[in-house]
Amino acid sequence: MCVELNKTEVKSIMKLEYSELDNGIRLIKLIGRLDMDGTNSIDKQFVQHCAGENVFVLVDLSRVNYLSSIGIPLLITSAKAIASRGGRMAFLAPQANVKSVLDITGVSNAIRIYKDLETAKERLMSA
Repeated sequence: MCVELNKTEVKSIMKLEYSELDNGIRLIKLIGRLDMDGTNSIDKQFVQHCAGENVFVLVDLSRVNYLSSIGIPLLITSAKAIASRGGRMAFLAPQANVKSVLDITGVSNAIRIYKDLETAKERLMSA
């Protein structure tokens, strides 16, 4: 007896949650895999939340369980665009594997990473 299994393609699901903190910092929470499908599913929304003059954006990576080389340009390009308009971007609490990718690629040298929200809120606007 031979049993054939149907392979179903598992697509990554990336969620983006947006809020503004009481001090005006924009908080973007990413949830899922920042791979090709994940990046493509949130890129326009992400860029829209980074728009404007003198904005401060905190990207919560605590629930991103995978970061591929496809997701990195979205983060870097957005951070550069924010900086060119007088603002600043930082990352919050990436998981160990995501932090490793940020370190290996040099992204963590250009964009600050904070472990907790209170420190991030305090330092993002004063750095």
